[in-house]
Order: sequence, then C-alpha cells, then structure tokens
Amino acid sequence: MSDLQVLFTPASIAVVGASQNTGKIGYTILANLQESGYDGQVYPVNPRESEILGYKCFPSVTEITAPVDVAVIAVPAERSIDVARDCGEKGVKFLVVVTAGFKEVGEAGMKREQELVQICKKYNMRMVGPNVVGVIDTHTPFNASFTSGSPPQGKIAFISQSGAMLLAILDWSRSVGLGFSRFISMGNKADLNEVDFIWSAAEDPHTSVILCYIEDVSDGQRFLDVVREASKRKPIIILKAGTSSAGARAASSHTGALAGSNIAYDTAFRQCGVIRVDNMSDLFDLAIAFVNQPVPAGKHVAIVTNSGGPGIIATDSVERNQLEMARFSKETIEVMRESLPVAANLYNPVDILGDARQDRYSIALDSVLCDENTESALVLLAPAAVTEPVKTAALMVDMREKYPDKPLFAAYMGGEGLNEGTRLLTQAGIPCYTFPEPAIKAISGMVRYAEMHKTLMQGHSLPDLSQVDRKSVKATFYDVLRDRRLVLLGNEATQVAEAYGIPAAPVYLVKNSQEAVCQAEMIGYPVVLKIASPKIIHKSDVGGVKVGLQSPQEVEEAYGAIMSSVNRLMPGTPIYGIEIQKMMSPGNELIIGMTRDLQFGPLIAFGLGGIYVNLLKDASFRLAKGLTLHHIEEMIAETKAYTLLRGYRGSTPSDVPSIIQTIARVAQLSLDFPEITEIDLNPVIAYPDSAMALDVKITVSYGDNKE
Repeated sequence: MSDLQVLFTPASIAVVGASQNTGKIGYTILANLQESGYDGQVYPVNPRESEILGYKCFPSVTEITAPVDVAVIAVPAERSIDVARDCGEKGVKFLVVVTAGFKEVGEAGMKREQELVQICKKYNMRMVGPNVVGVIDTHTPFNASFTSGSPPQGKIAFISQSGAMLLAILDWSRSVGLGFSRFISMGNKADLNEVDFIWSAAEDPHTSVILCYIEDVSDGQRFLDVVREASKRKPIIILKAGTSSAGARAASSHTGALAGSNIAYDTAFRQCGVIRVDNMSDLFDLAIAFVNQPVPAGKHVAIVTNSGGPGIIATDSVERNQLEMARFSKETIEVMRESLPVAANLYNPVDILGDARQDRYSIALDSVLCDENTESALVLLAPAAVTEPVKTAALMVDMREKYPDKPLFAAYMGGEGLNEGTRLLTQAGIPCYTFPEPAIKAISGMVRYAEMHKTLMQGHSLPDLSQVDRKSVKATFYDVLRDRRLVLLGNEATQVAEAYGIPAAPVYLVKNSQEAVCQAEMIGYPVVLKIASPKIIHKSDVGGVKVGLQSPQEVEEAYGAIMSSVNRLMPGTPIYGIEIQKMMSPGNELIIGMTRDLQFGPLIAFGLGGIYVNLLKDASFRLAKGLTLHHIEEMIAETKAYTLLRGYRGSTPSDVPSIIQTIARVAQLSLDFPEITEIDLNPVIAYPDSAMALDVKITVSYGDNKE
C-alpha cells in the first residue's frame, strides 16, 4: 500500500511551467496554491521569469536550493520527459503531471508515457497522472490544480478518473455549499491509481466518506485486497462508467455467457463492501447522508407525511429498494391515537393530514422515533396554507438531537415557499430532498453498507479443503497441453473434478461401438453416450448425445448414429471417440461454474441448470478471491433455484451443504490453477442426500498456445 502522506501534506511544491500569463494553466495552478492558504514553500519554475505572483522563480527544478516534495508539471508533453528527469535528480518525491499528450493521443503518446513511468521508477518517485486536473487537500490546505478556485472544506474525498467530471462537481459543490476533504484527478493512472488514493483517504483523519468516479480498475487483484480493508474503515461509494454489455468477453461456456464485465465489477464491489451507484445524483446523495447521519441499525423505515399520495409513493420506494416499513408497537399507536385527529392514519406511513402544523409533526415524529422498531425515519411535507415548513424543520433538528442514533431524512415537496425550511435542515445536517425517492435510495445505500460491513468484519476465507490432489490435475493439464488442446475431454474434466473432491459422475472414453457395449455392461444400464471432441461444446446441437440407452443393441446403434450425425454436420472435426456415462436418476438441476474475469480473476456462478440456464438466466455470482462460506450461502439464497432446493410444494429438500462444498471446491480449483479459464458443471443434480455433476466442461489457456 502506498504511503501518500507527503503528497497530501507537502512541505514544498514546485510548479514547472509557471507563467505570468493569466490565460495559462501554469498561472492558474500557482494562483490556486497561493489563494488556498498553503503555507509551505512554493517554487515557480520558468527560465524566462525572475518572479511570479511574488514568488521567486527558478530556471529549472535542479537549481532550487531547498528540497522539493511535490512537483506539478505543466509544460508541453515533449518537454515533460526532461523535466521529470530533472525532478528525479533533484530528489522530488511526487510528480503531478497536468500535461496531456500521452497514451490518450495514440502510440507516440503511449511511448512517452512509458518513458515517464520508467524515469519515476529509476528515481523512486511516485506520479499522479499524466493528463490530470491536479490534487487538492482542503485541510492541509493546498490546491495544486487548474480548477477555478477551491471547494469548501469538508469530509468527503472525491477521486475522479475524469478531469471534466471533477471540474463540474467542484463548481456545483460551491453553489450548494458541499464540503470536501480532497479532490483527486487520476487521469491516465500511469502510476498511482484508484487503489492508492482510496487507501490514503481511508487513512486520512479528515475524510469520512470516499467517492469515486472510475472508468476501469487498473489492478483488479490489488483492488480486492486493499479496498476490502479500506471499506472496514469508511464508506466507499463508486460510480463505474461503461456498464454496457458490449464490453463483455465472448465465452464458450454457459457460465461465461451469463457473466459480463459489468457483473464482475458489481460482484467485486459488493464483496469489497463498496456501494455502487448508477448516477452522480445518487453518488452525492449518499455522501451527504453518510457525512451527516448515523448508519441505520436495520431496514425498518418510518414515514410521517401530511399527504397520502407522497406517503404511498415513499412506501412503494421502500419496497423497491429492499427496505421494510416499520411496524409500530401498540404503545406507539395508542400515544398517537390520543393526540392526533381521528381521520389520521396511525399505521406506517403515518398520515397526519393536509392541515397539519408543527405540533402534529411533533407528536407523530417523536412517537415513531421512540419506537424500537423504527431504525430510520423520513418526514414528508407538502405545502398547504397552514403548513409550517420552518417550524417543522426546527422540530426535526431537535428530534435529530433527541434520537442521535436514528437517521432522519426529509422531503420538502415544493418550491420557493419551502426554501427557508430546506436551508435550515441542510445546515443542521438533515438531508432534504424535493421528492421521497432519493431519500429512500440514500437510506437503502446506508443499509447495504451496514450489511456489507458486518459481513466484512465477520467473514473469513474458505478453510483448507481436504481431498485435493494438485499433482493429478497438473498431470492432466500436461497431457492436454501436449495434445495442443484448450478444451478438456469429458473423462479428463471428470478426473480433474474428482481430484478436488468435486462430485461428478464418472465418464469413460471408448473408441468403437464394441468398447461402448463392453463399458455399458460394466457400469450398468441405462447409460448416456456423448461425442468426445474439444471442438464441439454444445453436443446435443449436432446430434452428439443419446440418453436412456437400455441394452447392448441400443448402445451400438446410438454409437453409429452419433458418429454419422457429427461427421455429416461438422465434417473434418477432430473426434477422440465417445464418452459413456451411467445415467443418473432425476433431481433438481443446477449449474455451478467459473469464468475468469480479466480484472478480478475467477468469477463463480450458481443457478438453475440444464435447459433453464439460458432461458431463465437464474444465476448469482461471487469472486473466488476472498470467498467465504457466508458468500456462498448468500449466492445460493439469491436464486430461484433456492426455492426448489428447500422443497417446493411438498417436495423433499435437497442437500444444500453438498452444494456449498461443491461451490467451495470449484472456487479453490480455479484459484489454484490460473490456467483454467472456464468451468461448467451443468447440470449438477441435487438429491436429498448428495449432489452430483453429470457434465463437466473445463477450458484452459496457456498464454500464446492456441488450438
């Protein structure tokens, strides 16, 4: 983990490319440093000037007579290499390369960026950028950026891959008075990236909430390790751009077809305790909530409203966002019944009617917040002739102090007439929205964080699994590589599964119909025949599967029919023979699989199997790295398959512990052998006392080796 303390609390900053010209970026950066109140040493670097903004100017970094912690580079890209080299010779610890013209402009820029990175490595410097807006810390304070001014001081760290997004948010933040601890522009992330900045913000005593806008993750494995630990300390909220399925990697297996790059990010964030949001509004709504409100103890929300319609809308939103309406105690209901009008609705949502003044809000809000079943509350106010928005806001401020452990939100549904009340709430740290839905989404995000945080604090990785024979798996893969194949035959895949204690029905490879009959007699009828070819993934599509064979004659005829069909539909395809397998009794059909994500590694899938895989797409996912038994239990419970496993409409429940063990062993296999790119156990038949994979597909990759 990077130590970025010097970057955010530098004793000295050099601005290379500082300028007297107010239209130049070099001038803006220097002016921002001055205006931000930075009390360290500032060294403008410009060979044509002797002084800029009252600071003595130096012709080069190497001629600065004192140590330099941070150098901000704002010179043309072609000159930046020499400047970086000078900084290295000077002993500069951090570069902030504002300059554009690197990998974002093509091959020449990419080479220039690589050279910049090599210089940093040579001199043990760390670099922000290139192609960034800059870095701001409001508590040091310093503003080493070309932004138009600085954000208000606060507790939110905002880390952005997009410079334009950062500039827009900074401008907006000043208009609404939202405070920040840090503003960080990452640019091309040639060296320091989101992981470094997230961890640094997690260690920063002035930061309470970490916000990120990212377009990709530079190092998925490191992200999983570091961000998981950072989430234990502070809420991390990420808006990940580029969520379309167009970026998903093409895959040959069912698991790969179900999983896309967006699912991998979603799963990674969830397992790391990161709250993922869909838009900028949600990003900052949640940030404001976390900065000003306690984390809810649970899902139960109380709603107090002076209008029935908004109350219904809020109730619907509670359900959509996986929250629950609080159910009040009899005592709470009785207290409200004694003091509120007869026509008022005393059950959640509490409707105190359109002519409600501050006194009714006081009775209702105090009652529901006092109730132990309420874990957060939302007050809705629609303007009417007798409404008292300012007095009601003052009441809410008092209630916030009286019940400090229960989050309190408001929706003032109107315009100019409610501005004063809204302002009072905002100043007191009570999030206030124009409509109920954003408030409910914010509460939901906080609840999700609480649940993920609890799992992170309690979770442990999978225990070491017994019955694992790595040598056997290596031997099988060696044979496959020697044969220049990437897809294991059925009997090979079954052997790999058995080596890891993954229950799989044995598969035998036969070369002719006589061998097939002989093997069928040995394992007993009925049997299944399948074509054995690494080029044929979906065997039934080419007539390559025959099931329920009851006699030697049926086996012999089926063998011939499979060979004839495959040769006719796929002439020239390499065929290794036919696989024969004992036909198993029916049960609940599941899929357990793995596809290796390019960023985050093995992505484990579970759901309904057999013919339902692509039809229903009932699948949940977790990453193998950091997987716990709790995660596995969660992923099973998230699917429709779980309803069947528990025993649907009187059917006998399936052996869920066996399924959990199978998932755990597939995860371990995928972690132990990075050459495995895809695994499909489909179907896995779940029985009351066991589980058994009937078809095992494994695909491997050996670097540049190709079929």
